[in-house]
This record gives sequence, C-alpha cells and structure tokens, in this order.
Amino acid sequence: MARTLHLSHRRSHFPSHPHHHLLQNPPNISSTSPSSSFSPPHNCSFGRIFVYNLPVVFNQELLDNCVELDPWHSRCRALSNDGFGSKATGLSGVVPEDLVPAWYWTDQFAMEIIYHNRILNYKCRTMEPDSATAFYIPFYAGLAVGKYLWFKYRWKDRDRYCEMILKWLQEQPHWNSSGGWDHFITMGRITWDFRRTKDEDWGSKCIYLPGMRNITRLLIERNPWDYFDVAVPYPTGFHPRSDSDVLEWQDFVRNHNRKTLFCFAGAPRDTIKNDFRSLLLRQCMNVSGLCRAVDCAGTRCSNGTSLVLEAFLDSKFCLQPRGDSFTRRSIFDCMVAGSIPVFFWHRTAYLQYQWFLPSDPKSYSVFIHRNEVKNGTSIKSVLESYSKEEVKKIREKVIEYIPKLVYAKPKEGLESIKDAFDVAIEGALKRIKEQKQFGHKWK
Repeated sequence: MARTLHLSHRRSHFPSHPHHHLLQNPPNISSTSPSSSFSPPHNCSFGRIFVYNLPVVFNQELLDNCVELDPWHSRCRALSNDGFGSKATGLSGVVPEDLVPAWYWTDQFAMEIIYHNRILNYKCRTMEPDSATAFYIPFYAGLAVGKYLWFKYRWKDRDRYCEMILKWLQEQPHWNSSGGWDHFITMGRITWDFRRTKDEDWGSKCIYLPGMRNITRLLIERNPWDYFDVAVPYPTGFHPRSDSDVLEWQDFVRNHNRKTLFCFAGAPRDTIKNDFRSLLLRQCMNVSGLCRAVDCAGTRCSNGTSLVLEAFLDSKFCLQPRGDSFTRRSIFDCMVAGSIPVFFWHRTAYLQYQWFLPSDPKSYSVFIHRNEVKNGTSIKSVLESYSKEEVKKIREKVIEYIPKLVYAKPKEGLESIKDAFDVAIEGALKRIKEQKQFGHKWK
C-alpha cells in the first residue's frame, strides 16, 4: 500500500528551485585527466578500479534535466553541491558553530552522485583497464527510474534506461571477458524499486534483466537473499571536512545532555489498519516528559527542518520501525546523532548493513519484537531496564561507528579515517578480488 504513495513527496527535504550545480568533475575520463588532488594509488591491497566513460545520457544528462526528474517538484536543489544538496540552515545552537558548514540538507536518494564524485578521485583508481581489479559503472539508475514510477508511465518507460546500459556494456571487451563478475554499480534507491516481476507491478525489472545478475550492486536497501546486493548507508546531512570534524562531532554527541529517554520521528499511516507507527506515537505521547515525539505528517519534517536532529540529540534512544520498506534513512540520522536505535524488525538493519555496523546487534541497539509491542509491552519499561552503565556502553559503540555511517565532503576522502564510501568501495574490491582468486562465478 505504501508503494502507491510517492516516496520523495512524503520524505523530501527540499523545496522546488530552478537552479542547480552539475558535477564539478565531469564523468568523462577519456578527455579529462585526473585532478591535481588525485594522487597515485598506494596501499591498494585489494586492487584498483577503472571507471567507465559512459555516454552522458546515463548520468550527466539526467542532472542537466533535474527539473524533470520528479513529477511533483524540481530535484535541482536536492542534487546540487555534488549530491550533498543545499547547505543546512537553522542549526546555530543545535550543533557546534564550527561544524555548521559540514551540514547539508542531503536527499536520501543522492548516493549515486556522491559515489561518482568520490570515485573519480579515489586513490586506487586506474586509468588503464587492463590493470583493474574492478570496473565501476557510473550509471544513475535510481535517478533514471524515479521519474517513471508514477502516473501515466508504463513498464517499458521504467525499463528503458537499464536496457540501454546493459546493451552498451555488452559491447565492452572487459565486460565480455568476465560476464560482469568484476563490475559494480551504485543504485541510489531500495532494491525493490528494481525488482518488478509483473508488468503491472511497481518499479523496473532492472535487476532481473539478462546481464545484471553478476554485477555487485550497492543500494540503500538490499534483498538479504541476493549475494550481489550490498546495502550501504543512506546519505545523512553530516559531511565532515576532515578527521578533526569527525572527532569533534563524536565528542559533542558523547557529552551532549540527553533530557529524554527516547524519541520517535515519523508520520502515521492513517490508511493502514493497525498502523504500527501510530502505536509508537501513542506510546510516546502517553509517557509525558520521557519521550519526544516528532509527528512528520504532511511536510512537518521536510524542507530542511532541524526538528528531527534536535530530537535525536536530546534522546538516549530512538525508535526505528520499518519505513516505506524495511529500512529508513532515520536509522542513520539517529545513530549519527549518538542516539541508540530501537528496532522492531530484524530486516531493518541486522540483515542489511553488515559492512558498516557491529556484528553483535546488542552492542549498539535494542530489539523489541513488534508483536510484543502490539500485545501491550511498554517500550518505556524495556528501555528503563537498562542501567546507566549499559546505556553508556551501548552509546559508545554507536559513536565509535559514526565514521562508517557518513559520507565525507572532500572528493579525496578524509586524511586517515575511513568513511562509508571507503568501507563500501574496499568491500566491493575485496569481494571481487576473492571471486577471481577462487573462481566463484558462473556465466
């Protein structure tokens, strides 16, 4: 039922705007030499990446036509600043003043642009395909399909771009030599937007098209039973400019005075019978002073508001039910703010982000089965059962992992700290290298 509603219309942080900024480093590796900040690869133990020079119809042209990417409003502001979006406003007094410039109102579907800009300056990028361990396909699959998910468009419209890119790839010699096993792609939406099984159903059938099966796919939500799907963190608003930004932010959230026990930010689904989010909102509102509720119905949490960030910063725990799908961006907003996530579905995080989160769920989160809540279990009582020492220990684990959950601002990455991009790319290189070594592949 949620799929009949428009995702970005409900959850977008951006008003319409007629202007936009294109990629500062155009995706044309045949005519553009690496910038001066692109240093020779070092310590590339998992190999090097070759970035395909795709026809602009697959990336740059989509950005050029950002006004047309959404049937409700322009996407230009959301995709500006290399995918980080508009600079955040209204955060004075909410975050440390010297960290305000590191905050943007970043769209949850912008990861394809963020990854592309970073990988063009990646330390282990190679300009010689014969020396590459892996091949990156800078196709903006999420942006390409997003426009066609609504209204009058047919399944042929939703499949067109993916069919085009696969046809182009099948003409490339390095693709043909491996069958796509050493290729990877970023797809900036959830996997289910690319897994249509019937023509009349939601989404495209991109992942099911011949040729896509062997490609490693980085998405914001994966199918836990598909080896080639890898879930990476949703983009959040914090984009540190340096190692010192990360360390300062960690200290800030570690020492922040959290006045409420828990919080919940989300919109109830009034059209859904026994809506679980409505149940959480009621529990929150019924424990006056112990829970902070942010009702995101309508546009209350959109257009760059700081309300959600303030709630997470002020709360020891944050409730994280499933979103329109099993995951939601709020998981990462919560953890970046140093709040401990409370999950109700295993697939919301535990079966998703294994490269980015601790292997022991209890070390960084609380799990309360949704059926227990439906049967009357008090969330307040469960959370109050944790001692101060236990809460401190769990929060420290959350804070420890913040670097792996954020995307740094510099195109070259941070000085020594690995962010979410570094973890994702090294993970993709590692698995592709291992596949080649052990011959785990089929045609």
